[in-house]
Amino acid sequence: MAERIEVLLTEEEVDKRIQEIGDQISKDYAGKKVHLVCVLKGGSFFMCELAKRITVPVSIDFMSVSSYGGDTESSGVVRIVKDLDEPLKDRHVIVIEDIVDSGRTLSYLLDMLRSREPLDVRLCTLLDKPDRRVVDVKVDYTGFEIPDEFVVGYGLDYDQKYRNLPYIGMVKFE
Repeated sequence: MAERIEVLLTEEEVDKRIQEIGDQISKDYAGKKVHLVCVLKGGSFFMCELAKRITVPVSIDFMSVSSYGGDTESSGVVRIVKDLDEPLKDRHVIVIEDIVDSGRTLSYLLDMLRSREPLDVRLCTLLDKPDRRVVDVKVDYTGFEIPDEFVVGYGLDYDQKYRNLPYIGMVKFE
């Protein structure tokens, strides 16, 4: 089955919104240091661009979680594939995600991170699909709310393809 990509959000729209989020985080954390926790793999593109736009001191770490295994549907069991390298105790933590949909994995992840005694934990996502939510997850910083479409680009992939697109596109199968 062949696929084609239709632009949903242009590179310019994405860049502008990331700047706005960076400005808001800088304002919210004025005089403080933030620790960004990137959820791999998709969140890495967004986190790198966002970190460049935050004016308060920033440290970063990476985490990889899976609830899918080799399937296309979540198993409901969250597995930590790569844990953090640094402790979160007494830090202002912002979890960086590429997309929030059902909320299952993020709900588990946020609860686990809060148990590590940070000063606070907030969630920042480039894309939010509220229509897909089955678990209530508070998103503190949202780039864009999008419809329930299969999207790629800016770190999001289809079969490990299209992560490097500088825009957000919808996958259309032909």
